[in-house]
Amino acid sequence: MAATDLRIPGPTPLPPEVLQAMQTEMTPPRNAEFREVFSELLAQMRRFHGTSDTVVVLPGSGSSGFEFTLVNTLSPGDKVLAVSCGSFGERYASVAEMLGLDVVRVELEWGSAVTTDVLAKVLDQNPGVKAVLYTYSETSTGVANPVHEIGALVHDHGALLLVDAVSAAGGIPIEMDAWGIDMIFSGSQKAWMCPPGLVIVGVGQRAFEAYQQAKFPRFFFDLKIAADRAKEGTTPTTPPMTMIYALKAAADLIDAEGLNNVYDRHARLGAFVRRGVSELGYRLVADEEYVSDTVTAIYPPDGVDATEVLARMKSEHGIDVGGGLGKLQGKAMRIGHMGYTHQPDLERTLTALSEVTNQLRG
Repeated sequence: MAATDLRIPGPTPLPPEVLQAMQTEMTPPRNAEFREVFSELLAQMRRFHGTSDTVVVLPGSGSSGFEFTLVNTLSPGDKVLAVSCGSFGERYASVAEMLGLDVVRVELEWGSAVTTDVLAKVLDQNPGVKAVLYTYSETSTGVANPVHEIGALVHDHGALLLVDAVSAAGGIPIEMDAWGIDMIFSGSQKAWMCPPGLVIVGVGQRAFEAYQQAKFPRFFFDLKIAADRAKEGTTPTTPPMTMIYALKAAADLIDAEGLNNVYDRHARLGAFVRRGVSELGYRLVADEEYVSDTVTAIYPPDGVDATEVLARMKSEHGIDVGGGLGKLQGKAMRIGHMGYTHQPDLERTLTALSEVTNQLRG
């Protein structure tokens, strides 16, 4: 299979150090050497999440975090608020409904942001909400919702703040403790620069308190068991050792670059892509005040078909660009610029996009 440049919003390109780490030989998964590696990784993840509380790392895709956060903090029939502005906000709500929660859905126009004003109004209209399901970086639209503004509001209404940060964590800032985030989850395959296969969950004290009352049955995704094993430098079941070695290598790369430098790089690359696509006549899906620095969703210029752009980027330039999701399928495109990504990679993408766009304009 011919190699292509991955400019999709995950999985993302892998650094050589991560690929090398995945060649590590197997050892007994409960021995002291592995526990030391895993304990160091968890300490790094706590720093990266801005928390002195708990981070657990378990097998699973990013989407497994939807279920993990819900079953460990809530009980069947609990009322939860899901204000969504894209495909993954809707997925969070759908998972909650499948589990038997009483979901109050508020669906905003895709591309808009879930701001404090919007959330305050809906919370006032819906007393008794036990949790707010919130998407930080909405991967389908390229919106970065202002999660840093809403923690106090959610807590004032007696609710937990549960956050999907799958396309945010590792690329844009997270301050769990300062922002009042009770649980936040992400997947290894995006800005963490690893293959799919791990879910990373930050857990605050209010979530642990909610766990004591939560009545959902749990086995594989039990928070207390996972947290207790994490303190011992291990996992409840056989650890996915190859993936943990990969994530440890990626965490070391982040530390070597410096976490704030990583965030600055993503901010520069995000601005570079947005400026470049705008010069080619593309329009952002996201409100320009609330753009994500890890993924940019765009509408093509008039007369240019998004599906044809995607096909030609792949066939003529060997570049995979993401298509639109849900109601944006066939109408929009998404360019990922997170993780192991640098400006020359994106310059090639924009050059190719310019050529394809000009061809289709005739």
